Amino acid sequence: MGEKRDRGRTTTGPGSKTGTSTSERAGARETAATSAVAHGPAWRSWPSREALTRVGVPRGRIILDHTMIAGLSVLVVTGCYTSGAFDGWYAPLPPLGFGLCVVAALRYHHTTLDHRLAASLGLLAAIALCGLGAYVAGAPTPATVIWIVVSVMAMERLPLPAGLAAVAVLVAGFVEADDTGILGAGVTTAAVLLAGYSLRLDAEARGAGFQLLAQERLAREAEAASAALAERARIAREIHDVLAHSLSAQMVHLEVARLQIEAGADRAEILKLVTSARSMAREGLAETRHALSALRGDMAPVEDFLRELAREDRAEVDVTGERRALPAEASQAVRRVAQEALTNVRKHAPGARTRIRFAYGADEISLEICDFGSPRTDEGARVGEELGSSGSGYGLLGMRERAELLGGSLDAGPEGTGFTVKLRVPA
Repeated sequence: MGEKRDRGRTTTGPGSKTGTSTSERAGARETAATSAVAHGPAWRSWPSREALTRVGVPRGRIILDHTMIAGLSVLVVTGCYTSGAFDGWYAPLPPLGFGLCVVAALRYHHTTLDHRLAASLGLLAAIALCGLGAYVAGAPTPATVIWIVVSVMAMERLPLPAGLAAVAVLVAGFVEADDTGILGAGVTTAAVLLAGYSLRLDAEARGAGFQLLAQERLAREAEAASAALAERARIAREIHDVLAHSLSAQMVHLEVARLQIEAGADRAEILKLVTSARSMAREGLAETRHALSALRGDMAPVEDFLRELAREDRAEVDVTGERRALPAEASQAVRRVAQEALTNVRKHAPGARTRIRFAYGADEISLEICDFGSPRTDEGARVGEELGSSGSGYGLLGMRERAELLGGSLDAGPEGTGFTVKLRVPA
């Protein structure tokens, strides 16, 4: 169960949004904190928690480990009986001792995960004493196997000084149990040290990989949070610009209307000013709603926005290419340019037939808005300048700057019998 809880904290699903689950984020922070805490020099510290778990171990390796454990278990139990030391009334002792060793080994896994040195050494001592009992009863081979397993476990999962101390204590058992004396015990000890330390290095390398993964996950979360804050700030600036321009323009129109009313001006002129102020209020409210939708992350697709925008002017809308999600900056640029261009059409060529073309390219998007009004070639330059101050206050001059900041371009000018605005933005 402890292993499963660990796996839940250190793994992440591929489909998470920036977005990992709460338990995964907590696990990542715990991992980073564990990695940052120094327990003295590296050679005296515990292996990392990731190294002590079996998270990330290949399935083939797990099968091989289980096969080796099963083989050693069979060797120990059968060795006890073939030695002749556990006949008669002593026959139940090997299974009982083996069960005790299994329970102690499982507990040892958890105490090392919690970095509890005294408890871990006590459990290893209990397993080693089972080996000593087998040796005293006259079964040296099972005893030696148990002591070797204990030594490898100590080298793999304990701080190196504690692991070396445990092996040093068991060297006496190797010397006593090995028929070849000190030479055979030395070879056995060297093999144990090499095997245990190799397993330790392998586990620590795997643990280091998981620590890097956790740190990368935290970095991505921080980057996503920073990007979200930047996007919110951008949208807040746009809302501010929309409201500031809309309200100031309305105040100017309403003030002029008030003055004309006091001066007894023509009713039609006053109504024109009030209607213009109402139109500005409506456009400002629509702009604010769009910005708030972007802030909530539920903006309509660009082509849907263009169709809705064109409905009032009965403009033709032609969309080509495969729809895909667009960066917020590119999407906003398209929306703003479309609004400015249509506002210009209403102002300079009211009633003219208008066509909107929007295309998804391989690595860019393009928008083209053409009106087929009366020829304005002679006044094209003047109209182009007026575009900088028309519409909702952004102006195509500002849109051109925005497009260039995004690595794109915006061209506007007379074409044929009308006026054309062309925008290209990488996306």
